[in-house]
Amino acid sequence: MEAAEYVRRVLDAYRTTPYTCGVVRKPDRAFALALFARGVALDAVENALVLAASRRLVRPADAPPLGVIRSLAYFGPVIEEVLESPAGPDYYRYLRQRMHHWLATPSLRR
Repeated sequence: MEAAEYVRRVLDAYRTTPYTCGVVRKPDRAFALALFARGVALDAVENALVLAASRRLVRPADAPPLGVIRSLAYFGPVIEEVLESPAGPDYYRYLRQRMHHWLATPSLRR
C-alpha cells in the first residue's frame, strides 16, 4: 500500500470513530504519515481506534464526561499498546461487534 492510500484510510477510520470531532487537521495527516513511515500496520491503527472508543463507551455512568477527541495523536499510546498486545484479531472483531451494540443502546451513549 502506498503512503497516500494508507494516510487516507487511517484518516477515514479516525474521522468515523465515535467521540472524535470528525475533522481532520494537518497534524493528523502528519501523524498518519509518521505511522506509515514507522511501518505500523493499518490493522493496528484501526484496532487501537476501536479499543479506545470501546473504553469510552463502557465507562461508569457516574464518571465525569470526557471531551471530544480532536487529534489522531490522542490514539498514539493506544496504538503502542495494540502493537505490544498479544490480543489477536478475534478480540478486536468482538470489540467492533460490541461497540455497535453499545452505540445502539441509548443508556450507554455519553
